[in-house]
Amino acid sequence: MFSTSRSVGKRLKLIACEIAFREMCLVAAQSRNVVDLEFLTKGLHDIERADMQTRLQARIDAVDTDQYEAILLGYGRCSDGVVGLRARSIPLVIPRAHDCITFFLGSKECYRDYFDTHPGTYFRTSGWIEREFANEAQGVMAKLGLDKSYEQYVAEHGKENADFIWQSLASWQANYERLTFIETGVGIELRYAERVRTEAADRGWAYERLDGSLALLRRLFDGDWAEDAFLVVPPGHTIASCNDERILDAVGPSSPSVGEASP
Repeated sequence: MFSTSRSVGKRLKLIACEIAFREMCLVAAQSRNVVDLEFLTKGLHDIERADMQTRLQARIDAVDTDQYEAILLGYGRCSDGVVGLRARSIPLVIPRAHDCITFFLGSKECYRDYFDTHPGTYFRTSGWIEREFANEAQGVMAKLGLDKSYEQYVAEHGKENADFIWQSLASWQANYERLTFIETGVGIELRYAERVRTEAADRGWAYERLDGSLALLRRLFDGDWAEDAFLVVPPGHTIASCNDERILDAVGPSSPSVGEASP
């Protein structure tokens, strides 16, 4: 097991969602460690959980573990897409986070505080805007036939049916009343903030700009893996979900199955 001290000079491999591309590239460049980066499409979140898990495990298994001391996962629990991932001959390290918004706010506690005091909030970052069209061809919406334009629905089903389908697809918006743009200090964010402000007005939602923090990502890249903020999965162990403040846990080879990605 690795120490949680801020040691110097580890060589690490990162496998991450491209949503945090700018932030992670910046933190990697400033890290005391050498971190090789690999980004996967945001569209992995749009496919079925088992498919996401299988693809992530394939990338983990493809890592030349002789070159690295650990594999960093730039994901949160992400609708259980990481549950079942197994560490092979070197540890996996993953933040204890429900999703990537925690990355941009600096800790799961900051995320929880904001979530509790601002219910009904939908978040945007520069990465979400830049990568919003990075969808997988076989995503869930595509498999259900729900990835088409309004005009396509009219042509295929008639206007009355198309109106019903379109309104149903937009029903998720009823759960939100605020659009919050998190500024992380990377990229040209001013134009994105104005874009999000306009989007909020168009939806009839409140708008808020929030200063983000890269503290959690810096700790991930620097090897400061305190147990309260990170899960370090030992070789042969598998990621499991927790319905408490830990969010994620590691189970051994003899533990009950948690939906493993591959033997």
